[in-house]
Order: sequence, then structure tokens, then C-alpha cells
Amino acid sequence: MRILLFGATGMVGAGVLRECLLASDVTEVRTVGRTPTGRAHLKQHETVVQDLFDPGPTAWREMTGYDACFFCLGVTSSGLTEAEYLRLTNDLTLAVAGRLALLDPDMTFVYVSGAGTDGGGRGRSMWARVKGRTENALQALPFAGAFMFRPAVILPMHGERSKTTSYRLLYRLTGPVLHLLRRMAPAQLLTTEVIGRAMLAVARRGRGRAVMEASDIYRAATATARSSER
Repeated sequence: MRILLFGATGMVGAGVLRECLLASDVTEVRTVGRTPTGRAHLKQHETVVQDLFDPGPTAWREMTGYDACFFCLGVTSSGLTEAEYLRLTNDLTLAVAGRLALLDPDMTFVYVSGAGTDGGGRGRSMWARVKGRTENALQALPFAGAFMFRPAVILPMHGERSKTTSYRLLYRLTGPVLHLLRRMAPAQLLTTEVIGRAMLAVARRGRGRAVMEASDIYRAATATARSSER
């Protein structure tokens, strides 16, 4: 498989990149972002752009011909108005996904959303309404498959770090407790490793539940692990 990955410098994206590079059936990963990942690997290629809303014709050519796109870009809604958050979440995602659907309609698109996303658009939570609107629009695009991942708590596993200062502090303070809870409820407290493996699993089969809650993500990842052990 050839994978297109947005957000590889973030916590989730870095974990997903690691799993893609480890997967024997992934022949190429192209990361797309505003800054280089700082990694070097034979499978990895980078497209660095100044404006993700308008990467330019050369960048779009580099992003053509991939089997799946893993969209791990995201910002916290804290301190943003709904209009600002809408632009950075809904508008940016659809600017990329809409173009990719025209270039590669056989592609599988996987979007990192969040637990509690409001697909009906009537809830009080601003971020949940915006994420729900984004999910609905993505599912309407002519991709071969589109999957909405809704993790809740995500634990970094291999040195990945959140770009949000408050989240880094939270992980530092609660990390040991969260890892203990993960052992008790692994289907609810997902790791970056699990999310990456689950993305690869749905990309391989290209079908299944469009909206995947934490337990669905966990099952997809662990089913892949069990099958590889046989």
C-alpha cells in the first residue's frame, strides 16, 4: 500500500507514521505538512507546503496515486471562536479531501475525529458540532471508503508528544494512572500505536463501519495483530 499522511508531526500522526513504516505491506508513506517530520526512512517521502488550503500544483501531483489518506491534523478548540475553529477543522479538511476525492476516487480516507462528536449538529458543544459537520461532509465525498475515527483518551507510546502545552502537562501528571487504566480498559483508552494499526486495517479492507468509536478502533487494531500472528 501507498499511504498519504497529514499531520505526521503531531502526537497521533507521529504514532501513525511509525506504524506505517513498520508495516510490511506499506511500500511508501508520503507525509504532508507545513514542517518536516525530522525522520529519515527509505519508505518515507515528504511534501512540505506553506499553505495546506492551497498546496500548489506540484504538491498535488506528489499526492496523487495513493491507496489511502490518513488525516491526523487537528487543533484544540480552546480560545477559538466557532468561525475560527470551523475554518481550521471543517474547511481545511474538506479543502484537502475534496481535491483528493477528485484525483483518486479509489482512495480510502481516514479522519481523526473525537468521542462525543455531534453528527446531528444540534448539541451545545461547539467543537462537537463542527466535527460532526466535517464527518458528514466527508462521508458524502466519492471515496472508495471513508472512516471517521472517534477516540477519547489517547496515550502516546513511543516518544510522541502533543503540540498543545496543556495536554503535555496533563500527560506528565496523569501518565502512570492512565497507563494503569489502559490495562484495565484497553478498548477505551487507546494508544497511538493502536490507532495507527487500526487505520492500516481499515485501509486494507476498505469497508466496514464508517463511524468508529474507541471500541471499534481497538477491535480493528487487535484483529490485525491476531491475524498476523497466525
